[in-house]
Amino acid sequence: MMEFEPFLDEDDKRSGQKRSTTIQSISIAMRFLNILATAQRALPLAELAQLSRTGRSTAHRYMQSLVKEGLAVQDPASSRYDLGPAALSIGIAALRRVDAVEIAGTQMKQLTENHGLSSGVCIWTERGPTIVRWYRSAQFSITAVSLGDILPVDNTACGMVFQTYLPRAQIEAARRIQPRHFRGTPPGKAVIDRIRAEGWAELTSHLLSNVTGQAAPILDAQGELTCVVTTAADLGKLNSPQAGLALRDAARLINRATGGQSTFE
Repeated sequence: MMEFEPFLDEDDKRSGQKRSTTIQSISIAMRFLNILATAQRALPLAELAQLSRTGRSTAHRYMQSLVKEGLAVQDPASSRYDLGPAALSIGIAALRRVDAVEIAGTQMKQLTENHGLSSGVCIWTERGPTIVRWYRSAQFSITAVSLGDILPVDNTACGMVFQTYLPRAQIEAARRIQPRHFRGTPPGKAVIDRIRAEGWAELTSHLLSNVTGQAAPILDAQGELTCVVTTAADLGKLNSPQAGLALRDAARLINRATGGQSTFE
């Protein structure tokens, strides 16, 4: 069993009091688990000690405790450590509780409050990209777009992202249903490949004149598309030079929360 040592801040040390709100041993143990999770391979003890900035004996003590609890495993042949079955069970349970749309909505609302653009979250329906969250900026508001609206498959950045990740049959079925004036020229393979490689799309003056739309995919732990986050703005009037990168920053955070593999990492 791991020993639970209370973490003492400077005020605690001066007063001689102990707090139980933060347990240092758990924080250190989580450091080792995070290292194993991001390494994507089993690691030797020496590398674990180096990456965790602890001594070899400390690393050994913590890893053995994690092995005992099933949170890590040690290969008997190579002595390398990896995540254990208990860690995998916790991860799977957490993924089952993930609501990608709610997580994305929270981030996009924050993005709208911080930048001069409107933003939202779209899911795929049989009619095409459908807005399920939309936040209007005080500095830039598109009144023509609202909750429940269907976006064009071809003439929006959001539609381009969906075309990158969904089967062609689904896209074609929605394209046939959409009004004729919605329809544009389907993107070629080079465009699709670029969106997949870069993890985002951008179009200007396609849906609305002088408006630039951006979109990025939100994936699940299996790399499948769950929803698309999107922004709309007059890029010439943004109130900060970082605003053009805001969507990609938000998508990175959302994908991390949903377990998706973000292109922006």
